[in-house]
Amino acid sequence: MNCLEAIMTRRSIRKFKSDPVKREDIMTILEAGRMAPSAGNLQPCHFVVVQDPAIKARLKQAALDQELIGSAPVIIAVCIEPERSSKYGDMGRHYFCLLDAANATENMLLTAHALGYGACWVGGFIQLAVKEVLGLPEDVHVVSLIPLGRADEKPVVPLRRPLEELVRWEKW
Repeated sequence: MNCLEAIMTRRSIRKFKSDPVKREDIMTILEAGRMAPSAGNLQPCHFVVVQDPAIKARLKQAALDQELIGSAPVIIAVCIEPERSSKYGDMGRHYFCLLDAANATENMLLTAHALGYGACWVGGFIQLAVKEVLGLPEDVHVVSLIPLGRADEKPVVPLRRPLEELVRWEKW
């Protein structure tokens, strides 16, 4: 699957089969996250991979009881260490590091899709609860959770706004 095909065909998957995800595929997905663009190449991202059913159950509670968190074979928590982006002051600590995590998340979602897995970007969770479940240091924050596994659904292609509504040439 080429890059453009992956972008155009990736969908959020919320129902998963119980099939395990191959470790080598997890590593490829993580490598794609590591290679995402990073402001100043400061690389504030960290990834926590969760496969243990007991930890996933606790993460599900911390993620507002969303079923996809409990049912996916793998959860990847995309975290940031904002101080790594402090070269850019508050803009780095409060904005650039979040963009870096968003870049890493999207790279991982696209790579999962290209490898034949389903995944979803989850931002609905209680930060302190997820940090506690994962044993994160105080200075590390969770930006997204990525449930990952073989899809057990065929998602509908969502309606998108026409490009003509989104694009302006030269000025607004």
